[in-house]
Amino acid sequence: MANRHLSRTIAIQSLFEWDFNDGRKNIGEVISKNFDDFAPDFDDQGFTSSLANGVLENIELIDSYIKKYATEWPIEQISIVDRNVLRLGIYELAVGSSVPPKVAINEAIEVAKNFGGEASGKFINGVLGAVYSNMPEEEKLKREKNSEKKENKKENKEEESVVASEEK
Repeated sequence: MANRHLSRTIAIQSLFEWDFNDGRKNIGEVISKNFDDFAPDFDDQGFTSSLANGVLENIELIDSYIKKYATEWPIEQISIVDRNVLRLGIYELAVGSSVPPKVAINEAIEVAKNFGGEASGKFINGVLGAVYSNMPEEEKLKREKNSEKKENKKENKEEESVVASEEK
């Protein structure tokens, strides 16, 4: 499983547990426990923590997106899995992340297919597709450009690392 996909999966598992317990559990402790249980050798908990904390810091805004774009489903009637997949997907798509919008949508759909019900993938796709369709074009372009810049920086760092190791 790719690192970012694993991070998103653990973020969803952690948000699920947090939500299931009505927000009474400390998300940092839940994330640590889930890493110990599901990915003890994984060395980058930072991305997972930033996702889960980003969702919780923006939960009112994120839930307003869900209410707006999943009009047939009151938020409390959406399954806990689907609700938290939507929260993470909306966070990455529209609130606080720099991944390309289509990556945010596709990752959410994949996680929903793995952990949700039979129709979860279609439901997540429909809601996130509506969020994306209603984003201003400038915002879509900005998010695409930000993700490209981030990818270019990552590639440059990797090239520098290779060159440095070859010089040794």
